Amino acid sequence: MSTRKHASHSSWAERQERGNLTLLRLMTRLSLWLGRPVGRVLLRAIVLYFLLFAPATRRVSAAYLTRVLGRPARWRDVYRHLLVFATTIHDRVYLLNERFDLFDLRVHGGEFVDAALAAGRGALLVGAHFGSFEVLRAIGRTRPGLRVAVMMYEENARNVSAALATVNPAVKHDVISLGRPEAMLEALGYLDEGAMIGMLADRTLRQEGERALMSLEFLGERVGFPVDPMRMAAMLRRPVIFMTGIYRGGNRYDLHFEALADFSDTPRGERAAQVRAAVQRYVALLEQHCRSAPENWFNFFDFWREGAEPADEPAPPADASSARIFDT
Repeated sequence: MSTRKHASHSSWAERQERGNLTLLRLMTRLSLWLGRPVGRVLLRAIVLYFLLFAPATRRVSAAYLTRVLGRPARWRDVYRHLLVFATTIHDRVYLLNERFDLFDLRVHGGEFVDAALAAGRGALLVGAHFGSFEVLRAIGRTRPGLRVAVMMYEENARNVSAALATVNPAVKHDVISLGRPEAMLEALGYLDEGAMIGMLADRTLRQEGERALMSLEFLGERVGFPVDPMRMAAMLRRPVIFMTGIYRGGNRYDLHFEALADFSDTPRGERAAQVRAAVQRYVALLEQHCRSAPENWFNFFDFWREGAEPADEPAPPADASSARIFDT
């Protein structure tokens, strides 16, 4: 097995997150001044501008859509893709202000969250850069005991905090910053209190070192997917729930929760095999949802090219000092 550096990957992530923050600030002002209906009209003009003057984004969108649609992507396909992305950013303004009444929110698989809450040991909620992460906050309306901490790398955590302050200074996210030896201990503390830990597992944002990837076929071509999120769940001995909030047009979102894996009683000798099985199921679910709602894919870079030459087996986790505490 081998791992590789991914400087191009992290540099793209830095650009993309900063762009999101700028767009979110713009959308916040427009939305609060004009309301959602008028803001959605202005979105179309903004998206048309990006369609015409952001050729790199247009190319990668078309490349992805060609894969998932099974035919050459047309300009209107790319326009629709960018419009869905912009709409979910626009809607974050209202979701962060808990204006859930503006939306038609349909929950599928909420029983998996209920079961994890009832058990009182927490769970990992694993998503992707697909659909709206913020709309998943809506499930807390009917589950007042639900608390979610978000795991991410420090630079991204600062961007999220800035974005939240832009939209609603009163809203706070519990953030566990990765890349530190104490991150795993903090995660365990949240889980022992019955909280959920949310993370996105389709790409890594690690700024230094190497990443462990598993090579799997996704939308017709092999690509590397990170192994660390499932290894973390295995070391923490917790269940994993796949989550996504799919935008369906108008004011409708479908919130999906699906059982992904449960490492609660996994013997040490079986962890590696179950981690691989969990990553495989994660990728299968992600592909299923991509084909069902293709415009909800928000990885606006060459996901397949930058994920090339992946490792076929898991590598030791980045925070090895923390891992040894749990690896018994």
